Amino acid sequence: MKQRGLPGIDRVLAPLSGVSRDGQPMSYNRAPAADIAPWIARLYATSVEAPADYRLECGLFTDTSVVRIQLKGDWTAQTATGPLRYGPSALHFGPHSKLMPVTVTGSFVSIGISLRPGAGYALFGTKAPDFVDRIVPCQDLGLPVDAAMAALNDGAPHEEWLLAMEVLMRQIINGAGAKEPDPLSARFEAASLVDPSFNIADFAAECGVDQRKLERVIKRDFGLPPKQVLRRARILDMASFLRGVADHAEGDEMALRFYDQSHLIREFTALLGMSPKQFVSSSQPILTLALESRQARRLEAIDRLGPGEQRPWQ
Repeated sequence: MKQRGLPGIDRVLAPLSGVSRDGQPMSYNRAPAADIAPWIARLYATSVEAPADYRLECGLFTDTSVVRIQLKGDWTAQTATGPLRYGPSALHFGPHSKLMPVTVTGSFVSIGISLRPGAGYALFGTKAPDFVDRIVPCQDLGLPVDAAMAALNDGAPHEEWLLAMEVLMRQIINGAGAKEPDPLSARFEAASLVDPSFNIADFAAECGVDQRKLERVIKRDFGLPPKQVLRRARILDMASFLRGVADHAEGDEMALRFYDQSHLIREFTALLGMSPKQFVSSSQPILTLALESRQARRLEAIDRLGPGEQRPWQ
């Protein structure tokens, strides 16, 4: 499958973590330390310089809950509970069922921790469906991140930020008893990263559970029923390919996950609110940042890329 030409980001934007070879913005992101990996999927830090009055309209679409420390930027988001406006803050973003429109005015700095499916339930008894398409202040969930946020230096190296977040997460995980997420959810996540086109009934049989139990556990930990989780994963992979932040060699394989072009267009429009053609022709810097981080995590998880190795799109 051929990739179409992509529009570069606006020249007034300066991503301090660099861009891909196609001119798409990237964050500084990496896998977590091994001791917290059962609960943490990825860590990232993003710094983008922009004029004070510059307003960027974009969106977010992620398959995990994310704790985001927003150090800079005037943000708005269209959430399941209505529009939300926020500045520097510590927020818990639930997983998305579809694109969440967001805007940011001025320069922005965001530091994030992507949680593995079921981490919230294992540690605190919270269920993912309660947070789908929602944003909740971390303090409302009892997450002690305010002090950590206050200690973060706006101009510090990105790796310093991530190390500080790992220290914070160790404290939270150990304080909550360090119970790991359900192995069934971990196995489902791993399979969806390899190829989100598998048969759910067959997967349940391979795991030795009935399909109803599988559906119950996956909805509890992912926020959506299994079929919708796989549908979302297929679109996230294809969106990454179309934005040039995926392994180009997988393009044909990703396209074959859809029955035909009309099926792809319908699914893309339903979840992202635009056709693939519209998606490619528009600038999507914030969404691309999230897609790139997820795709790097995915390639490492399926052993197509080693930690720290150069990514195919760099």
